[in-house]
Amino acid sequence: MQSFNSLDKTLLALRKQTGEICRLFNKSPSKGNLKRIKELFAQCGEGVIIESGFHCDYGNQITIGDRSFININCTVLDAPISEGAISIGDDCLIGPNVQLLAVSHAVNPTERLNKENFAAPIIIGNNVWIGAGAIILAGVSIGDNSVIGAGSVVTKSIASNTVVAGNPAIKLKDI
Repeated sequence: MQSFNSLDKTLLALRKQTGEICRLFNKSPSKGNLKRIKELFAQCGEGVIIESGFHCDYGNQITIGDRSFININCTVLDAPISEGAISIGDDCLIGPNVQLLAVSHAVNPTERLNKENFAAPIIIGNNVWIGAGAIILAGVSIGDNSVIGAGSVVTKSIASNTVVAGNPAIKLKDI
């Protein structure tokens, strides 16, 4: 995990700017406002659909592959550093109310007083289905073709061709 200070004036301004773009899209999810959201990303593939209610902190370290679908009310806590990157592969299905949280805080209360954030990348492979309300935590990789059950909290990386569910998510079966 890499640390960064989200209270830095430059980062506050960037988060405010990104937040405004997200608010405009969520208020009016037109093609023009969707285009502004996609322009925030480091990369956005062809045929990507993002429904209203989308929020990200910065966007500049997010990559999305071709034909992926992000349903309503997706929250992406990304960081403006490489360790805060979020990568979504091709043909992914991200259910409603999913949270991708690449950013965290110190557990130690003394360290937490410094207001430092810690980030670790989230990598989602190709053809992954993340069910409604799932939470994916920092440092997690999800292998190709996997399914994350609705409401799951994914705290550890998931192998390809695997179905997981629960809090914390555990393997239910191979596909």
